[in-house]
Amino acid sequence: MNAEETGKLNHELVDHIPIIWEEPKGKRNGHLVVWLPGLTGGKDKLRPHLRKFADAGFVAVSYDPYEHGERMRESHERFISKLRGNKRRYFWPMIAMTAEEYPRVIDWAVERFGLSGGVMAGGISMGGDIALVAAGLEKRITAVAACISTPDWLRPGTDEEESHPDTYAWNCYYRCDPLSNTSKYAHAPAIRFLNGANDGHVPPDGAHRFQMLVAEHYASCPERFEITEFDVAHEFTDGMLNGALDWFVRHAGNVRHHNVDSRQ
Repeated sequence: MNAEETGKLNHELVDHIPIIWEEPKGKRNGHLVVWLPGLTGGKDKLRPHLRKFADAGFVAVSYDPYEHGERMRESHERFISKLRGNKRRYFWPMIAMTAEEYPRVIDWAVERFGLSGGVMAGGISMGGDIALVAAGLEKRITAVAACISTPDWLRPGTDEEESHPDTYAWNCYYRCDPLSNTSKYAHAPAIRFLNGANDGHVPPDGAHRFQMLVAEHYASCPERFEITEFDVAHEFTDGMLNGALDWFVRHAGNVRHHNVDSRQ
């Protein structure tokens, strides 16, 4: 891969993906956290979250999702306008394409930091959606913490305006929507949803429906799937961040150190 130092603090351009990171100041646990922002957000505002994960012993990284942050191809105003005009046409490919970049980011992090543990994936809203998709595609991901997120891209009951995906967006849906691809979770990655009980934008019932559909995969390890709901609407809280960290710490302790670059 092509990794280019940019001269910015803890920032590299890996192929076409801009990545930032925070490292532990003390003892490392050998595990990686990949933590992504929500729709219209960017990696740089997540540095305090990365620092929190790093202080717990993880190497923590974030990268800009497709068409976000440094990868924005148009003005912020035009970006918002096209989403309002036909959200799913653009939103679904953003999730799919960014999730499919996880293996590249993991490969880079393993080489860059010499990691030998597990990969913890998570994020806020769209970032959590992406992490959940990635866990179905990339078996090196051992735990997921998805905050105000959903496994159901159709989001029945959402308050967002109706939109009309094109053929390409539907292809992304068929390929990556977790609720439509439950067999991809047969390896039972540890999944925790941390959602708003009163969320009308990302209804929390999607997590419960997904839990029922993948129940057979978790029959022997039900403790690896958890749903926690907070008394908020579509709002990310400190409790969610702390819950994500707790989940990562809990499941990092169950990971045997190995060559994380292996996909066996």
